[in-house]
Amino acid sequence: GDFTLPPAGSASSQWKILIYDTACRSIISPLLSVSQLRKRGVTLHLLLSSDREPIPDVPAVYFVRPTMENLAIIAQDCAKGLYGRAHLNFVTKLDRSLMEEFAKLVVQSQSLESISTVHDQYLDYVCMEKSLFTLQKKDSYVLYNGSGATDTEMEAAMTDIAYGLFSVIATLGYVPIIRCPKGAAPEMVARKLNKMIAEHPTLLRAKSGNRPLLVILDRNSDLITPIQHSSTYQALIDDLLTHNANRVEFDVTLDADGKRPKKIPKKYDLDPDEDPFYATHKFNPFPEAIEQNGVELQEVTRREQEIRSKAGDTTTIAPNPVANSGASELATAVDSLPALLERKKQLEVHTSILQAVMNEVASRDVPQFFELENSMATGTFKNDPGKAKSQVMELVTDPAKGSVEDKIRLVMVFALATTAKGTDIEEVAEGMKQALETRGSAINSDGTQRGLLNKVDRAKLVSGLKAIEYIKRMRSMLSMMPMSEAVQGSDGSGSAMMSSFLKSATNQATGLLAKASEKVGSMMLGKTNKAHATRVVENLCEMKPNTEDDDYLYLDPKVKGDVDVSALRTMSRAPVREVITFMIGGGCYAEYQNLQMVANERRTVCYGSTELVDPRKFVGQLGQLS
Repeated sequence: GDFTLPPAGSASSQWKILIYDTACRSIISPLLSVSQLRKRGVTLHLLLSSDREPIPDVPAVYFVRPTMENLAIIAQDCAKGLYGRAHLNFVTKLDRSLMEEFAKLVVQSQSLESISTVHDQYLDYVCMEKSLFTLQKKDSYVLYNGSGATDTEMEAAMTDIAYGLFSVIATLGYVPIIRCPKGAAPEMVARKLNKMIAEHPTLLRAKSGNRPLLVILDRNSDLITPIQHSSTYQALIDDLLTHNANRVEFDVTLDADGKRPKKIPKKYDLDPDEDPFYATHKFNPFPEAIEQNGVELQEVTRREQEIRSKAGDTTTIAPNPVANSGASELATAVDSLPALLERKKQLEVHTSILQAVMNEVASRDVPQFFELENSMATGTFKNDPGKAKSQVMELVTDPAKGSVEDKIRLVMVFALATTAKGTDIEEVAEGMKQALETRGSAINSDGTQRGLLNKVDRAKLVSGLKAIEYIKRMRSMLSMMPMSEAVQGSDGSGSAMMSSFLKSATNQATGLLAKASEKVGSMMLGKTNKAHATRVVENLCEMKPNTEDDDYLYLDPKVKGDVDVSALRTMSRAPVREVITFMIGGGCYAEYQNLQMVANERRTVCYGSTELVDPRKFVGQLGQLS
């Protein structure tokens, strides 16, 4: 939101310069736009590492990581007298040794008096929206699962995650109960975090009240969710378009049927909390989002026309202050016009994004991949892996269906979700490879239709086959139960809803579904399955016996040592009102959306991960490990 603005004339509303490093820029960018910074008196924002001109009378607010390199640059700025007073804000704790080094530098250059304040802010995470955060640890799955990392590097990486989570806890101001599976990365992080909180006096004296539950999980407990195709609006934006830090980019083709079609790049910044349409529909099935966009756009257009006709169809209206109710009604209506037009503009942005997603969904036959993966993930082929194999083989060898990546992801879900033999997986992967090499795919990575693979797609195929090899190796190492065991079905909405949806969708003002409703409509069907993380969180919140609630570690920073859960069974525990689910090794929008199945009027579910990955990036990481 717009956060609370400082009162005019206060120190925080005076003109100032903001200086950040690249890590801290990525923390600010999803939260504050340039105009919001300006409202807070920030006239200029600059990268610490860039060449900066002196502006001697203006105070500088630094927001940086506490590294020796950054401190040396700040000390140099002070020595040169680049700005007025310096306010130093470190994203995480400034170690004493570094503070002493920095003090030496500013004392030597006689610029100590230019430093006004020094703060540890504990903000070492990127908040994408109210209930979603990431620690921005690039290629985290590879780092934590590769054979290259030494014990020391692994230890440092886990400490790093614990610091990031400590920042989240410090922001909340409540001490959580920490739960995680025993052993491996989650326990390492949980124990480090527990110690950090226990040793932090101000946090331990924090607000009492309903304490959050922090559940720390490992990506290896569910590799299906970040790979499989999804059906909800936000997850599809992330999967099918270029989407990063709430900015979405795609090309719009003008005059597509003409002789000279022209591609225009589009770029939009989305606000998942404050944009009413997006906030309401980001977790909804894609066809529903399309339908609602049409309904809301029609309504806004009708109200706009109503106001304009009342006001005599003039665009700028100066209301006549006649003291009768009709005139005051008109004045109120006219006053509401700018907000209405802003709402219309937002809805039109979504029409454009929905269209771009629809183009991808239709040209790649995404619903077919989604449905088959969903069937495998919910155990439909539990007793018949042969049937799953023949259906997967049919889809991955059909040159008219899907991109290279769509097919690779389907084979990976087949390997993870069924009891198919290793030889069957090899056969399906080989069939896919031969079909792609000889007959190409439905759509290439450069957007061209049908044709033999280009260089980029050939590279994707090589990397994808390596990722399939990695999954096969994981399977045999863990003598893996199919991951569909980790998924529970819950009744989806039936086909009656589906057919009524299709009838109305074709009449929508957006007209989006007219050409492809039969392709996308089926995405609404099928069961909504609870992903592994969702099921675990539900069991822990409901404190169900004979589930993870019995087996998981229970750490309470306010209590020394581990808590015995069996002893807790005899006591009454406070209901869980707030959950933070954290995934080590990469999270995804599909999992974030799935976890909302556990949220209700009395319980919020927040989701974080070492990094947010789309399916393409995640498959790429798996390919690096084979």
